Amino acid sequence: MPIENIPEIYIKDYKKNPDLFVYDFKMNQDVVKSKVNLSMNMFSFLQVGKKQVHFAGTAVAVNKDQSLLLKKGNWLWTELLDLDASYYCKLFFFSEKVLNEFLEKHIEHKETDKDPTPYFIIRNDAYITSYLNSLSTISDAPAVFMENLLAVKFEELMLYLLQKYGSKFKNYLHSLIVNRSSPLKKTVENHIHSNLKLEEIAFLCNMSLSTFKRYFLKEYKVSPGKWLQDKRLQKAKELLQGGEFKASDIYFEFGYNNLSNFSIAFKNKFGISPRDVIPN
Repeated sequence: MPIENIPEIYIKDYKKNPDLFVYDFKMNQDVVKSKVNLSMNMFSFLQVGKKQVHFAGTAVAVNKDQSLLLKKGNWLWTELLDLDASYYCKLFFFSEKVLNEFLEKHIEHKETDKDPTPYFIIRNDAYITSYLNSLSTISDAPAVFMENLLAVKFEELMLYLLQKYGSKFKNYLHSLIVNRSSPLKKTVENHIHSNLKLEEIAFLCNMSLSTFKRYFLKEYKVSPGKWLQDKRLQKAKELLQGGEFKASDIYFEFGYNNLSNFSIAFKNKFGISPRDVIPN
């Protein structure tokens, strides 16, 4: 699957390199785990549908009652249609330059946690609804005024979120301007029990698949495919022993496209088929 460079693909003339940019994203088909290189920090105001994102060592899912503030970097995005077969979110991108200007104006500098969360969840309330309507209204403004209008709207939104979420939001904003790379080990071990493929985990580590395999082998002394399969099958066995799930309930969550392949791998490892596991 090709990597989407966002917001570049939405901007007609990216040579202008805007510090603030708003885009209405709409679609009529589900997108599952698309690879996204996000070059600017971004608000994602979800209006219709559901969204799940993976970033290095973590993942988060939201519905239309929530919005997200995402830090720039490599993400996997899953975007699902609502019942009326539509998906819509308003995206608001901002550069580190305008973020730094806001921090210098309104917030004193402080050290952030060593391992910040790459996303911030925003509850969609009456203010957010009104705010998004105002963004839609100014979209018709002449281009010569748009930059100044967006600067005002950005500051308004940030001040509101500071008032609403306090120190938690302050800390998150500071973390956005600190460049840290996520260690391979943390990223891998946070996705042991997901259904992400090796190529997708490598992408979250900002590595090619071949580079990822080389570093993984150095770290774990075993190939990533074998290591992940063993860990996932062990977890699957624990779930089956718990008695609440059948193999048909869980095979996809552990990275298998069909029940037959899961059953074969399970039997090769444990000597019995999943249906023969005795609940505790």
